[in-house]
Amino acid sequence: MKTKLLGLTLFVLTMGAVVYYPSLSAKSIVEHVKIDVPHKVNNDKPIVDVVFVLDTTGSMSGLIDAAKEKIWSIATTMSAAQPTPEIRIGLVGYRDRGDAYVTRIVNLSSDLDSVYAALMDFQADGGGDGPESVNKALYDAVHQMTWSQADQAYQVIFLVGDAPPHMDYQGEAQYPQILASANGKGIVVNTIQCGSMAATIQPWTQIANLGRGNYFQVDQAGSAVAMTTPYDEEIATLSARLDGTRLYYGSDEEKLAMSAKVAATEKLHGGASLASRAGRGAFNAGEGGKDNFLGEKELVAAVASGDVKLDELDVDDLPAALKPMAPAEQEKYIAELAREREEISGRVRELAEARSDFMKKKVEEAGGAKDSLDQKIYDTVSRQAAEVGLVYEDGPTY
Repeated sequence: MKTKLLGLTLFVLTMGAVVYYPSLSAKSIVEHVKIDVPHKVNNDKPIVDVVFVLDTTGSMSGLIDAAKEKIWSIATTMSAAQPTPEIRIGLVGYRDRGDAYVTRIVNLSSDLDSVYAALMDFQADGGGDGPESVNKALYDAVHQMTWSQADQAYQVIFLVGDAPPHMDYQGEAQYPQILASANGKGIVVNTIQCGSMAATIQPWTQIANLGRGNYFQVDQAGSAVAMTTPYDEEIATLSARLDGTRLYYGSDEEKLAMSAKVAATEKLHGGASLASRAGRGAFNAGEGGKDNFLGEKELVAAVASGDVKLDELDVDDLPAALKPMAPAEQEKYIAELAREREEISGRVRELAEARSDFMKKKVEEAGGAKDSLDQKIYDTVSRQAAEVGLVYEDGPTY
């Protein structure tokens, strides 16, 4: 019993770090803090593992704000390949020695809600437009992430920042060595320079060349396409209703993991912009967003697919809402949730398509977006992912 309680306590503390991320004070961070979020790998799908290594010093506030708005459209773009891949995203925020932290790591996961909940707490601060701890950030991206071991996997890092790396820190691995390790692991490294600092161009270009990736430059705020649409409010509202149809079953540890995901979702609904919540809803409505919406051990989907029979589950494994019910009531309740989910999902898919058409039309009317962050990421991903058999044809989602 003591062993079980200890394991459960450690699990609670780990998951609490994801949802209550702001409680990690600057004083508690010496070198880096790593946040693990629930993740799984679906071996039936190809994998897209993408890690964004973000300079989070004071000059990067515009880009960080853009990242909070764009993560769902980027995920939607990346999930639009044929065959449909599983999307996993990780984050490394970096500053420099003497700042509140050197690196802040969010591990790769298909639970994008929990990744986004952590991204919401990334704030631009510190630095001074001089060299930053780029080498440490790249090292952590290559060596601290749980990269997929799947045969068909596109694994990519986007290094995003405006200042060059410190090359004068004794005993620290430097980017030529780190990129050699990335090559050995099959990880492609691209660089995105924000702004036009002359001292950044050469190392960013060299990092991309050594990382078998691409270098491109955007303005200080990221040059991303940003707009609201007439469909955002309804999609966001329906998406929140869809979240309310989820029921999780299994062991105490499994249900606890999903309660952390639910808490991350609630944090997102409470603090993310309307456009971002609509983007999440549109992503979840597609095939590529299924893993993020459902998570693991979701009972309504498991019963509908025939993977689980209610009368074969132990009482302790049932969701709390079902435990007081008689078996017939349980079956009826699950069926009603399944019908509600199907109706809402159908409407969200219609709205998501209309929303996408609206944004594409606005972009066309404005003369296109060939120089946008959206288009440059799409062009990079579509070329590189083709090497592992993923085909992109529809352009970026905005």
